[in-house]
Amino acid sequence: MEQRISLRDANQHLARYIKRVESGEEIIITRRGQPVARLTPLPRERVLTDEQQAARERTLARMQKGFALGGKSVPRDELHER
Repeated sequence: MEQRISLRDANQHLARYIKRVESGEEIIITRRGQPVARLTPLPRERVLTDEQQAARERTLARMQKGFALGGKSVPRDELHER
């Protein structure tokens, strides 16, 4: 959602608009009715804890190795035969 506000209003109520941008809104700032700036939220970067990172690495290693399910291996071409 986009909202347009005047530069004067942005100056007087910046904290209010920053809070709205943090919740996902986009705000266009105008000067004399002409757009001059855009306030948009930054993408949030997820930071893993050391424990989460270790669990992620263990899981990826298990996935790379694969899981033995006890069945026979089926060639890809056999899966697509009609």
